[in-house]
Amino acid sequence: MSGKIAVFLAEGFEEIEAVTPVDVLRRAGFEVVTIAIGDMLDVKGSHGVRYVADAFLDECDSSDFCMSVFPGGLPGATNLAADSRVLKFANDIYSKNGIVSAICAAPIALAAAGLLHNKEYTCYPGFEKQIGCAYTGKRVCVSGNVITACGPGASLEFAMALVNALGKSTEQLQQGMQANF
Repeated sequence: MSGKIAVFLAEGFEEIEAVTPVDVLRRAGFEVVTIAIGDMLDVKGSHGVRYVADAFLDECDSSDFCMSVFPGGLPGATNLAADSRVLKFANDIYSKNGIVSAICAAPIALAAAGLLHNKEYTCYPGFEKQIGCAYTGKRVCVSGNVITACGPGASLEFAMALVNALGKSTEQLQQGMQANF
């Protein structure tokens, strides 16, 4: 699958859930763009760590992207779910058979976008009560072109699932990173 990968950074995002996919996807050779949804490229995570995004959402054209990644964290996930531009971006990717993904609390944004209908998913325990649908409780869940994960501890597995979904093997990555799972 060709195209860029969008990792959305909303104020209050869970740092490990954003940085791990960015790192692993770049190691695998993919072009990853971190996208700020606010009015500053400097975005503060849920634990006070600041990151500088590559671009503003309004500067990005969804047609250039084949995957979107929504990190969890609070209020990051609720900020994603409340932004109609983010939801449209994810829908644009999904409608062209691209991959949409979310981890921890962020599946609430996929649900807000209407992308979990008839899909299995997982999330941080408790958020399934807000979402409904076909919750699995797995660490990582791949359901067609929707990939979800349960929380920070599953960040590396989630990132490897994203690489696999884009058609690349993760065997060498896992060996090089000592990720034996």
